[in-house]
Amino acid sequence: MTTRNFITACGTAALLLANHASALKSDKDQPANADANYSKSVQSRTGAANDPDVFDLDGNVVITRGSIRMTAAHATIQQIPSGAKDPNAGKMSRVILTGKQAHLQQVHDGDCGLMTANADRIDYNPLTNLAELTGGVVVVQQGRGEFHGEHMIYNTDTGDMESGNKAEPSGRVHLVMEAKTQTQSASANNCGFPAGAAKPVVAKPLDRPAEAKPQPKQAKPAVKPAAKPALDKSGDGAH
Repeated sequence: MTTRNFITACGTAALLLANHASALKSDKDQPANADANYSKSVQSRTGAANDPDVFDLDGNVVITRGSIRMTAAHATIQQIPSGAKDPNAGKMSRVILTGKQAHLQQVHDGDCGLMTANADRIDYNPLTNLAELTGGVVVVQQGRGEFHGEHMIYNTDTGDMESGNKAEPSGRVHLVMEAKTQTQSASANNCGFPAGAAKPVVAKPLDRPAEAKPQPKQAKPAVKPAAKPALDKSGDGAH
């Protein structure tokens, strides 16, 4: 199945899903980092742009570049030789992810929504921003909707998607478009990059009731001793 055979109508429907879902612009200016259990590199034999340096990665592969994150069981990275007579010399020209399933995610510019894509194979070209996804494809655009199918061309820069095939009804696609309930304001800090801390909210002290003034001590009244009863002397010695 080639890209030429993709049905335009399905691609147009998908554009509605991907409206204003452009990728974070700063990602392309960030360095790429790759981690894996095993790696093997083969340098270009000619140094020409059409003879790239090749890096094979195996086992828990993780590739990051700005907000872009790719994971897979296996990855092949192609890089244009730094000495090539090409304006993209030294840049990644292709990333092929395989495994059940390979994963690609990226943050949208503006509203900072997250796009996630899963497929058995992801063939991504960082120079054209096009990713070809094959096998059990599921793409979710946060706050916009999701796509299910067996094959897709996804533009990571604009969010445009194209899929389906006129000649193969069995390859039908399924779109879920979320209802727009509220408008999210555009990010003012590049979706999480440092942009100054907000002023802390200082709690005001509670008003305390006025303390009662101490009253002067009152002198205790003097207690007079009780008068002793007078003895009856009338009967003293009288017999």
